[in-house]
Amino acid sequence: MGFDENHTHCSLLFEPGTALTVYPEDTPDLSQYVEFIVFFSGGKDSVACVLHLLELGVSPAKIEIHHHLIDGNEGKNFMDWPVTTDYCRKFAQAFGIRFVMTWRVGGFEREMLRENSPTAPVMVPQEDGTMVATGGKGPNGTRRKFPQACMDIQTRWCSGYTKIDVGARYLTSTARFHDGQKRLILTGERAEESPSRAKYETFFKHAKDKRHSKTSKRHLDHWRAVHRWSESEVWSIMERHGVNPHPAYWIGYSRCSCAGCIFVGNDNWATLKFIAPKMFNSIAAYETAFGMTMHRKLNVNQRADAGTVMPMAQRYGQIAMRKEYLEPILVSDWKLPTGAFKANGGKF
Repeated sequence: MGFDENHTHCSLLFEPGTALTVYPEDTPDLSQYVEFIVFFSGGKDSVACVLHLLELGVSPAKIEIHHHLIDGNEGKNFMDWPVTTDYCRKFAQAFGIRFVMTWRVGGFEREMLRENSPTAPVMVPQEDGTMVATGGKGPNGTRRKFPQACMDIQTRWCSGYTKIDVGARYLTSTARFHDGQKRLILTGERAEESPSRAKYETFFKHAKDKRHSKTSKRHLDHWRAVHRWSESEVWSIMERHGVNPHPAYWIGYSRCSCAGCIFVGNDNWATLKFIAPKMFNSIAAYETAFGMTMHRKLNVNQRADAGTVMPMAQRYGQIAMRKEYLEPILVSDWKLPTGAFKANGGKF
């Protein structure tokens, strides 16, 4: 496998005998699709989805990397890693893949603070590069609390309102998706992550599919491309392509979710308090204002006090807290990151 000397392009020349991770019974006929939309967080599993498509022979020109801005586009990072968006953008650039972003106006924080008001609209890109707002006209409602760590998507509302619904509005509000041609949506859930995810379907008709509509045909299938993969297989495909993992993994996080994800463990909170005290203190202040903690029993300060700062926090925390990703996406001396195969929170 070759790289140019500036580490900006992967030539996709595989060594003889390189094995692809393929489960034929779970793999759709990719030749029938005109486009592949990968909902992309920058985490290892969504990265693996893109690399898997490339290894299966899909042209980068037919792939779109689609990233949801968890904190909106107003320039404030409340929950997510500041570096994530630029990491995702530069990953797409490294492989010559189209990069698209959507977001809910005001992001996570505005939805959390909603009081007798509707959920904010979603900003969706148009083919001419402009953005349009869709939604935001629903019934009034009040949250004034953090999402809770559970499988109920209504109680754990962060995934639904900053990712799932945002992606759905992109699919329903973009003109080219109504032309009747077949498109494949990819997401990176894996069975190994939890018993509930193990029960997920691998390939099925997408929830926003309207292939039988008489007026506006939207043919969308959904493929969880790495659903049966082990964590070892995910790291293996990243190694084959020399992809430098998101800085969160180098800090020691086992998942690349939000920096202040509701599922993370005590060591994560101790680490966040160390590398991002402003972000940490904002979360702690809202717990006080709401009179309700994010965790069932302990507040984030108590959890941080019970944890230990991760050894690589100082070195890689600075990278994760910058808005610009200045490290190489593709490296020739690939190494397994510190957070690989660790259970430090983030399990569903």
